[in-house]
Amino acid sequence: MLAVYGVVAWLVLRDPPGRTVPSEPFSHRFSEAARMPMTWPLSGLYAVTFGGYVSFAVYLVTYLQSQYGLEQGDASLKAAGFTLVAVVFRPPGGWLSDRIGAAKVLCGCLAVLAVMAAWQAFAPPLYPWATFTFLVMAAMLGAGAGAVFSLVAQVVPGPKVGAVTGIVGAMGGLGGFVPPLVMGAVYGATGSYTLGLLALAVVALAALAYSWTQRNRRPAVAGH
Repeated sequence: MLAVYGVVAWLVLRDPPGRTVPSEPFSHRFSEAARMPMTWPLSGLYAVTFGGYVSFAVYLVTYLQSQYGLEQGDASLKAAGFTLVAVVFRPPGGWLSDRIGAAKVLCGCLAVLAVMAAWQAFAPPLYPWATFTFLVMAAMLGAGAGAVFSLVAQVVPGPKVGAVTGIVGAMGGLGGFVPPLVMGAVYGATGSYTLGLLALAVVALAALAYSWTQRNRRPAVAGH
């Protein structure tokens, strides 16, 4: 499917009229973006939000089987529903960020995420509590991911947005592979997911604390 899309994109996609071709080499543009003070905090926020729902997409089937004894088919359907909710809520997260501020939206999403993760750490009954908890977590992770990219556009100068977005997106993808390893290690050591989910709540609170400092930040301008 990726190969088919690549061929279609090669045939039909075109650069917009008047596009300015960068004169600097990629290595210089990448190093400049990597040295910007906002790049790595934004990468961390995206690793929590986008990486969060990627990690649940990877690990939720195992979690539901181990914690609640579901059959693989049932667990897979529920994991697919989690991912669908996260994807659906991403555009509204960006839309709302454009209207009330990305940092404010992100703070709200992370606060709810922390509460839901802490609640799920105590393994409430699957119906209705755990089901409701995971759906809310999916919505918050999806909306939060949309808010992070809106925040990138607000705090990064226009000419640097593309390069910074590339780094942030890459770190978000990498962030999706860390929590499953942590959850598996915690379960193997303790026979419980409690500490792993509490760790997610703590990480969400840390991201919330940083996002709170950005809520009144003025949009960046070129050259600054």
